[in-house]
Amino acid sequence: MMRLLASAAVAAHSELAINNIIKTSSSRFCFPPLLVGFPARSMCSAAPGAKERRMQIGPHSVHFVEAGHGERGVILLPGALGTAWTDFKPQIEGLPALLPHHRVIAWDPPGYGKSRPPEKEFTVDFFERDAAAASELMQKLGIHRYSIVGWSDGGITGLVMAANKPEEVDKLIVWGSNSYISDTEVKIYEDIRDVRKWSARMREPMEQVYGADHFPKLWSAWVDGLLRIYHERKGDICSGKLKHIKAPTLVVHGAKDPMIIPDHVPYLLNNISNTDLHVFPDGKHNIHLRYAKEFNTIVANFLLG
Repeated sequence: MMRLLASAAVAAHSELAINNIIKTSSSRFCFPPLLVGFPARSMCSAAPGAKERRMQIGPHSVHFVEAGHGERGVILLPGALGTAWTDFKPQIEGLPALLPHHRVIAWDPPGYGKSRPPEKEFTVDFFERDAAAASELMQKLGIHRYSIVGWSDGGITGLVMAANKPEEVDKLIVWGSNSYISDTEVKIYEDIRDVRKWSARMREPMEQVYGADHFPKLWSAWVDGLLRIYHERKGDICSGKLKHIKAPTLVVHGAKDPMIIPDHVPYLLNNISNTDLHVFPDGKHNIHLRYAKEFNTIVANFLLG
């Protein structure tokens, strides 16, 4: 009952945010609407004790960052086009001290960041392919059972991993993630396709990773990939898999997150068997960057609990 009440509160808070985005999405804007007020992704790649490594996974030489020591493991899965350093610098720096018995692994998914070439192919099953690659990486590192911390697209990858490999996944934390694509989100994706409408502050970190000429093409291909899922799978990314997730799951949510419609949070809560919710009332999409210290503590408490 408490979970259902929390779900209703999430929907109420998020409805206002998404309505505001829908009202303004057809006009020209300086910031992409999904990124208004967000801290920019970081390009800094310095964290004491962190090691940059590579592992061959299929056709990709996968780049990842490893920090901390211990027999237990946790993998950080970044968002769309994201990398270990652009998306998880505060976690690479902060989590090892809070999780002294964990190896913290943050990767550049195949086709992103330093895990190129080859380039990413946004087929209808690209989340499943990323999930399989992340699982293979952890097995090759000798971390046979691990927890997952996944943001946005990385959260989707985490949901697929937890469903497909329940014997491997100890605990799961996701935020800013969805298991299906709604009609409303199709319009949102189209509205943010043109990166020339983004502010320089939001665009430049990704241009540093991919180049000013290639980044718009890759971002547009990502949008096309999601639209392909919408049309060919009727928007179903991984909804049918949620019932197979056995790992205790924490859904963290920014109540003012305009990236996902409000229905997604209660949908996850009601379709994953063992799920808790933590809400940041003023949080938007990348709460782990804006509220890094608090977020890291929440992650550590859940993984150690």
